[in-house]
Amino acid sequence: MKRFSLLLAAVAMLLSAIPAFAQEPVDVNVWIAFTDAGRLGWAQDRAAEFNEMFPQYNVIIEGYANYEELFAATALAAEQDSLPAIVQYFEVATQDARDSGYFTSIAEALGDRTEINGLSVNLDDYVAPVSAYYTLDGEFTSMPWNTSSAIWFNNMNYLNEAGVEIPTTWAEVEAACEAIMALENAPEYCFTFPNHGWFFEQWLAQQDAEFANNGNGRDARATEVTFANEAGVAVLEWLNDMMDKGYLYYSGAQGGASWATVDQAFSSQQIAMAAYSSSDTATYTQVGVDNGFEVVASFLPYNDATGWTGNLIGGASLWLTAGLPEEVEDGALSFLVYMTNTENAASWHQVTGYIAIRESAVEALSDEGWFEENPNFRVASDQLSQSTVTTATAGAILGAFPSIRNVVTQAIDTVLLTDEDPATVLQSAQEEANTMLEEYNLLYSE
Repeated sequence: MKRFSLLLAAVAMLLSAIPAFAQEPVDVNVWIAFTDAGRLGWAQDRAAEFNEMFPQYNVIIEGYANYEELFAATALAAEQDSLPAIVQYFEVATQDARDSGYFTSIAEALGDRTEINGLSVNLDDYVAPVSAYYTLDGEFTSMPWNTSSAIWFNNMNYLNEAGVEIPTTWAEVEAACEAIMALENAPEYCFTFPNHGWFFEQWLAQQDAEFANNGNGRDARATEVTFANEAGVAVLEWLNDMMDKGYLYYSGAQGGASWATVDQAFSSQQIAMAAYSSSDTATYTQVGVDNGFEVVASFLPYNDATGWTGNLIGGASLWLTAGLPEEVEDGALSFLVYMTNTENAASWHQVTGYIAIRESAVEALSDEGWFEENPNFRVASDQLSQSTVTTATAGAILGAFPSIRNVVTQAIDTVLLTDEDPATVLQSAQEEANTMLEEYNLLYSE
């Protein structure tokens, strides 16, 4: 018996001496809302690199078709107690993510650590608008990743032939359209934008107008939306005026479906200019090369009457699931730090057009001449860095925001396709949104 006990002890000592990398790796599941080879493939490549560097972990990236599908899958996984370690949530669902109880903040999980698994942690390196959006109650909540802004793409063949400069304001858009549409070979329409509520939010923020009360939901939980204000009405009246004059192309597609209609209209030169997300800067620049026209990106035009305060961000961030086993949480945190480090932030920007989220990445790209050779890729970063950070340009944080955004999208559709008064339509949308927000807050307010 004594010999058997000694044998067991020897085996235990031997197992304890086996290095960690020889043991079964810990799975770290990551869900993101991309399925294309460019973006999902890029993330999976980073996971493969990470797994090779840290064999004690096995990061597994799974792609979903869009944010909405991922949002629903996450809720179902939570019910089944099978959440992955990391989930990508779009920015508009930030309050929902906080209220869900699924996640813990990055700052809390990191504590006072300045490195993890030898990887340096520097949350102060993020560009100001990104840091401002994801810092809530003084704490860094989720890890920024795919950050964009709404910018303007110009078919310079049309603009040059019409003898007009790239427009910077709504009045200049109208003047440019008048010249472009007078061309002998004029496009069918002058410009377009995806009918997605995010663009309304951008034009609202440019005017330093808030979407919701309580400092856009940043001073305290938002209890009312306020977007039917003078600035909001100005947005709808301008779009309606451009539609009436035959300058604005509106396909009738709404929300996610409207992105594709804009893609088609711009690539086929049915239009001369388009508001779009900087996330597709690489694609839009290449579309011009492939179809024989020059594409130049510029800031999103603003309302002359109010001036420009700045633009807000779009995109999504990566949330860390709460209550993970320590070894899984450390693996997840390590991967988040690795995936968004300076080198990878620069690479992600170059592949997609999402902004380089770290100041160090912007500096590295500048030093290597990237922006000089690819000026379209600089536009979104410049637009955000030149923005004055206010509660309006920091972006609204409120519950039920994805649904409320859809209400705004529908209101724009109504204005563009009927003779209804923009102010009346927007006021009605605001009332509907406030009902949604009130019902949401009844569930989650303390």
